[in-house]
Parts: sequence; structure tokens; C-alpha cells
Amino acid sequence: MSWQVYIILCSDDSLYTGITTDVERRFAQHLAGTGAKYFRGRSPRQLVYLEDGHDRSSASRREAEIKRLRPIDKRLLIASSVNRKI
Repeated sequence: MSWQVYIILCSDDSLYTGITTDVERRFAQHLAGTGAKYFRGRSPRQLVYLEDGHDRSSASRREAEIKRLRPIDKRLLIASSVNRKI
């Protein structure tokens, strides 16, 4: 099963990072309010980053790595060639 790492731009301009096997389903869950607690008080605006080709373990490690980045570095990652969303 192929896992994906994704970043969503939120209504307050923050960036949410997560992992899934089906990014469209997961984004719909976030929109519906049945996804992460992070979206209580803010709403998902747009999927801005997608990285695929992971197994569960490597996706979790990559998610943690991205979450440790400074906001400016996350935005540079979004603009990079690694982003499959572009």
C-alpha cells in the first residue's frame, strides 16, 4: 500500500501536515470536520503539498521531519520540485 505525505493550507494561513493512503478522502474528512482535531477552529483551504511513494513507516518519519521544519522552510518545500501537487 502506498502512503502519501501531504500539507494543507488552512483558513488562518497555518500549514497542517499529515499522512494517508487516499488524500482525496482524507481532505474530504477534514472538510467535513471528521478529520484531525487541528481543524476545530480553522478550516482546510487547499491541498498545497503532496509526496508519494512511502510505506507507513517512512511516511510517519517524513511527516515528523516536516512538522519540525520552520514555517518558512515548509513554504520552500511546497515550492520545491519534490512537491507532486504542482
